[in-house]
Amino acid sequence: MIEWLFFLLPLAAASGWWAAKRESASGRNRGAPDPDYFHGLNYLFDDQPDQAIDIFLKLAETNREAAEIQLALGGLFRRRGEVDRAIRVHQGLVARPRLGKRLRAFALYELGQDYLRAGLFDRAESLFGELVETEPHRRRALEGLREIYQQEKEWRKCLEVVHRLRELTGLAMAGEIAHYHCELAEEALRQGDLAVAHQCLREAEAEDPAGVRATLLQARLAREDGEQDRAIRLLRRAAAQDPRMLPEILPRWLELYRSRPWEEQLQALEEFAREHSGAALILALGEALRQTRGREAAVARLTDHVREYADLAVLERLLDLSESDRPLRVHRAVRQVVAHLHGQQPGYQCEHCGFIARRLHWQCPSCKHWGGILPVQPTAIAKPPS
Repeated sequence: MIEWLFFLLPLAAASGWWAAKRESASGRNRGAPDPDYFHGLNYLFDDQPDQAIDIFLKLAETNREAAEIQLALGGLFRRRGEVDRAIRVHQGLVARPRLGKRLRAFALYELGQDYLRAGLFDRAESLFGELVETEPHRRRALEGLREIYQQEKEWRKCLEVVHRLRELTGLAMAGEIAHYHCELAEEALRQGDLAVAHQCLREAEAEDPAGVRATLLQARLAREDGEQDRAIRLLRRAAAQDPRMLPEILPRWLELYRSRPWEEQLQALEEFAREHSGAALILALGEALRQTRGREAAVARLTDHVREYADLAVLERLLDLSESDRPLRVHRAVRQVVAHLHGQQPGYQCEHCGFIARRLHWQCPSCKHWGGILPVQPTAIAKPPS
């Protein structure tokens, strides 16, 4: 019900304004809205949105000049997923010869949103390009163009638009611009153009020095160039930039150590663990301890961790290592439950909208924020009061 109120109240307000104006102009019950307006509101508050829409459509049809109601109806149809219907409403408005300049601009913007929702990007781009030159709609039109270019993966056009937005709004938008440069760097890498990739990453780093994605890509380039020590330093830098990304960073870091002795790996991991924590790091440290100090040392380290964090991944490994320490049937049953719960846990989640993903997306597929999807961290276990 709440969402219908959100969608329909602007429509009801527009209908009421127009109905009151119409009655006032006729001199009958000066300022009193049409009774149908109240019928529509009753349907709305009784959770009967379809009937309410019918009433407001009737009000709109009694006077084709009621452009505000048509605009509200078109926007409502688009939100309901009736994009074809929204397009017809807004096209009808744009085609009116006597429609005022202000209302025509609003209708063009709404029509552009309809085309965008319908996937008609060329038409939407054309309308937003026209509206960029009109003062009241410049920012929204630029944002519409940016959304189109993001979906089409036209990253250089995204950069052009976002620079115009930055000039218009004064917002920094550094993180977003850095991601566009990183997208261009990844395109260059796929094409084997390392010079362009390096240049794009320099531009990304200049725009957002704290951006972890550019650092990860620089580490990838260093590794492919055979500069293992530099790649390791870059991955350590990435972990310092955003420790929440450690589950993404650590496998790449371990890959660089794979050919080195276990003692060297253990020393590096212990140094790493003094600065950071997390399941991926503890699991790697436990394996290094098992290889160098034995099973008991690994069990002790993992046990310390699960006493502090409700970490199913580490608990699952701990059960593997301690299988001989408990009755087999009980152990297997516990491990089965833990493995099931671990498999149900989301791997990544957007900190802006809550979208759950199984892999890393640099741009959230749901809310379209850049850099908002992060690995899900285990929750700390509350200590009992002393």
